[in-house]
Formats: sequence, C-alpha cells, structure tokens
Amino acid sequence: MKKYVLSLIAVLLFAFPSLSHADAVVGDLIITLGENLTEQQKQNLLKEMNATEQNQIITVSNEEEHKYLGDYIPKATIGTKAISSTSITIEKEGSGLEVSTKNINWVTDEMYLNALMTAGVKDATIYVTAPFEVSGTAALTGLIKAYEISSDEAIPEDVKQVANEELVTTAKLGDEVGAENASALMAKIKDEIAKNGVPETEADLRTLIENAAKDLGITLSEADINSLIELFNKMTDINIDWNQVGQQLDKAQDKISNFLNSEEGQTFLQQVKDFFIALWNAIISIFTNNEQSAMKK
Repeated sequence: MKKYVLSLIAVLLFAFPSLSHADAVVGDLIITLGENLTEQQKQNLLKEMNATEQNQIITVSNEEEHKYLGDYIPKATIGTKAISSTSITIEKEGSGLEVSTKNINWVTDEMYLNALMTAGVKDATIYVTAPFEVSGTAALTGLIKAYEISSDEAIPEDVKQVANEELVTTAKLGDEVGAENASALMAKIKDEIAKNGVPETEADLRTLIENAAKDLGITLSEADINSLIELFNKMTDINIDWNQVGQQLDKAQDKISNFLNSEEGQTFLQQVKDFFIALWNAIISIFTNNEQSAMKK
C-alpha cells in the first residue's frame, strides 16, 4: 500500500513546468490527479473535491514521484503507479494552512503541514485523497506544484527536495514514537529555530533536538537524532524563511486553540469529561457491589 502512497508526494511536485502561472486569487482551486487513476476514479475524486470546469487540473506521473522520492524511499516502495490526488485552495493572507485527508494511512495532516511550511507554502486549504488507502507520501509533490501555479511563486528545487525528505523522515519517525509525537517534535524544533535563530554548530542543533524531545516526553534513539540533525542541517543550507515558518506554525496553533474554545470544541471536551466520569462511576459501582456481596457472605 505504501508504494501507492509514496507516489502521491512525488507525483505532485514537478508535473507541470509548461503551465502558465496566474496571480493568486482567494478561492482559486487547483487539483492534481495521479495519471494512473482509471477514468471512473478520476471522476469520483473530482466530484469529491467539488471540482468545476473552471478549476485547473494537473496530472502527476509516476516518473515525477521517483524524481522526488527516489533518494529517500526504495524504488519498489514507490511503485509504478501514480494514484494519490490533491486539491489546494488559496485563502486570504494571514489565514494560515489547513490540511485534511481521506484514505491516507501513513502521513498525517500535521506531517503535511510541517513539510508545506518548510517549502514556503502559506495561507491555503489542502485536501489529500485517493480512491483507496495509500501512504500519502507522494502527495506533497503535487501540492507544491499546484501552489506554485496558483500563487505565481516559484519554490527552489532544493527546498522541494528537503520538504519531501522531511515528510518521509517524519513518517518514519512516527513509526517509532507515534505519528502525533513525531509531528509535534518537528513543529517544536522549527518553532525554536524561528524564535531563536538557526543553531550555530551541530552540537547546538543536537542539544536543541534533544531538549525538544525531552520537553515532549519523547525518547529518541541515536539513529533518530542523527537523522534529524542531517535533515535540519540541510534546512539551514537552503533559503528557508524561518519567520514565515514561525508565523504559519502560530496560525496552526491558533486553529487548535480556536477549536477548543469554540462551541464544537467545548462540546467535544464535555463529551470526554462525561466519558471519564461515567467510567469512574462504573469502577466505583463494581467495587461497591463486590463489597456488598462480600458482606452478605
């Protein structure tokens, strides 16, 4: 299944150099489709993404997937078919990034957020989908390409490569420490760099990573630490706008806070509270009944 998923990221990045760029307009929707989808699958996904005749549609190839994922994932894992598809909607300035997915079983929403921030994508609503479960790694390629076309902002090749590497690295780390922990760690390291600047030495970078993991209660192996050091060294070598990354992280955190403070969020929290109260009452009831039974005996 991962071989189809991996197709998604590479598929989406470099597919359409011949397409003309247009000025970004709020509400613009660009869609990327894997070229190996059947005609029926394409129609179903277009309907799912609420596509219209006015939307620009880009096709991503398996060759492009291998181009952007080949250095980080075995060829056999990437596979021979481009399946995953995405849509990106341009939002008003300052709105931040929002990601949702369907049939993606390895890469999480937060992993996409982190990688897209690294690539310089901002202020957009992202949707990643497939006709059946896939890993989701190949989607990033198309998303970045779609963003370039819609916003008329070229993203440097080395930045695209690092964003793809970050997504795969985070997903692999998630297999060891949990997907949520891996995404949270990446976000915390980036936030520290955005606030305090790029570490001057590799020793400083190691300390930053180790402290971030400790703060989150995450145990990293030496291999994990070395992998993150290698990744963030590459990030420091390319022209990443850390201020923008920090701003997008803040927006993402605001979305979480806003949800928890919203009526929907409060309802969710109350449901969680009610569940644990009911669970506790059930436990008390069991002990009470056992004590009463013992007394009768």
